[in-house]
Amino acid sequence: MKKLTGILLAGTALLAACSAPKQAQQSTSITNNGKVWASLWQQRAAEYKALCFQAYSTAKYRLDEAIKQPAGKPLAVVTDIDETLLDNSPYDAMRAINNQEYSQATWKAWTDKAAADTVPGAPAFFKYAASKGVEVFYITNRDEAEREGTTKNLQKYGLPFTDAAHILLRQGSSSKEARRQQVLAKFNIAILCGDNLPDFDKAYDNKPAEADRMAATEQLKKEFGNRYIVIPNVAYGDFENALFKYNNKLSGAQKDSVIKANIKVDKQ
Repeated sequence: MKKLTGILLAGTALLAACSAPKQAQQSTSITNNGKVWASLWQQRAAEYKALCFQAYSTAKYRLDEAIKQPAGKPLAVVTDIDETLLDNSPYDAMRAINNQEYSQATWKAWTDKAAADTVPGAPAFFKYAASKGVEVFYITNRDEAEREGTTKNLQKYGLPFTDAAHILLRQGSSSKEARRQQVLAKFNIAILCGDNLPDFDKAYDNKPAEADRMAATEQLKKEFGNRYIVIPNVAYGDFENALFKYNNKLSGAQKDSVIKANIKVDKQ
């Protein structure tokens, strides 16, 4: 009996030892838990859909106003793609649930599928702009290697102006200012749509600190809801890059420490 008990105890200890690494591997950081909730909200919340409809309704109203004004150049609308026009929450959710950091390889595998759905209200607005003779330019920080999948994904929903002249991908610098200036050389930009503040203004370039981003937003506040139309995105963006001081080598545990050090928590 004692021998049997010893064997059982040894077996239990062995199972525990084998399962411990697996449990540690499956643990999810605060950062990735947050991204799971962000993706869930983007996919399931009627409030998210309502905010997108609100943003694009405002964009349509502002565009109609711009069309009525005399202009020396033809009008254009400039838009970001990811989380402004295309919904990548399935990719974000996959990565978060598997506790994976972002990688260019997994991202390109996703964009190559051309499987992203659209952000609510986005296709209708850009098709409306085209129907009014307003050209649409897609200024995105997707890489040139992603052009085929990106074009296929946009054309899947019948979006206008999906040619190489209007899809302006990243060519080295992540700043979008040079590409905006490229459009401005021939067009007046009536509306800019984006989910990340560098989509709108060069004031958010060059890795500004959180305080600088806040100050720039205060200075530009009259533009939001007028020329600048912001689409909600709580999953990722330069807000977190600024929080982590643009250090893309931080581990999940290190990011968790930064979050805990900076978030306001009620002390009871």
